[in-house]
Amino acid sequence: MERKRWTSSYANNMGDLKEIVRPFYTSALTVNTDTDPVAIMTGVLANDFQSIGSAETKGKEALMGQVQFFWKIVPDLKWEVQEMLQDGNRVIVRSIASGSPKGDFMGVTLDGSKSFKIMTIDIHTVEGNQIKQVYHIEDWVTAMKQLKG
Repeated sequence: MERKRWTSSYANNMGDLKEIVRPFYTSALTVNTDTDPVAIMTGVLANDFQSIGSAETKGKEALMGQVQFFWKIVPDLKWEVQEMLQDGNRVIVRSIASGSPKGDFMGVTLDGSKSFKIMTIDIHTVEGNQIKQVYHIEDWVTAMKQLKG
């Protein structure tokens, strides 16, 4: 089976920027057998992309490496969009991330028998049919409580 790559065909209506952002969640962050996360992110993220969190800013390459690591350590990782809102060239996404890590995950060794389910909120800026910037927050403190508990 050939794995999908991101193309502009994901965006049926270029005025609807939500359809440019959606594959980031469904085909790159969520582990699946139909897509290659690096190919998806290569297409959907601008070359000068920035992922801005509370403690650090990552570029495109760093984020792709992190997502590849997550696919390996959390083989059932799901990033389910709960709500998407568009305001101009910004797309706000509220999602639920869940999974059962196996191995060393954030300093804790896990065997896949415990899972986490957390809320995430992202604000994407879209330019030239690609995500140029995202401000994001994930509730990893709650995930670690769930995994340790």
